[in-house]
Amino acid sequence: MLTWKEIINFSVKGNPIPDKRVEKSEKEWRDQLTPEQFRITRHKGTEIPNSGALCSIYDEGQYNCVCCNTPLFDSTIKFDSSSGWPSFTQPIKENAIKYHKDVSFGMVRVEVMCNTCDGHLGHVFPDGPAPSGLRYCINSESMKLEI
Repeated sequence: MLTWKEIINFSVKGNPIPDKRVEKSEKEWRDQLTPEQFRITRHKGTEIPNSGALCSIYDEGQYNCVCCNTPLFDSTIKFDSSSGWPSFTQPIKENAIKYHKDVSFGMVRVEVMCNTCDGHLGHVFPDGPAPSGLRYCINSESMKLEI
């Protein structure tokens, strides 16, 4: 189980090696994704709180990257954080997620990306439930639920 200390170490010292890499041109991504998916995943956008289709869905399945279909999160670790975005306590595998120190908007946060294709997913915070204490706050447009 990942801890906040390990997340900080990844963001400062380097991320786990992904199982594979997917790289495409901006045009290829634009052709594959909807305009909103492209804005969020390729240009680090965010959804309006509570607007995402996956916010209130708790069906069994796994959440995959909308860009490259890499499994990111399992439905068993999703929880209602009342933050306005789907929230998870752990990634499906340690190397599924890439971490980056984000100092935009006058804040210090940890951005999370798909470690396979570098698609922006959201951010992780140390205010989640036990036992990990982590809250992965993820844009619905960055994922697809595979049931």
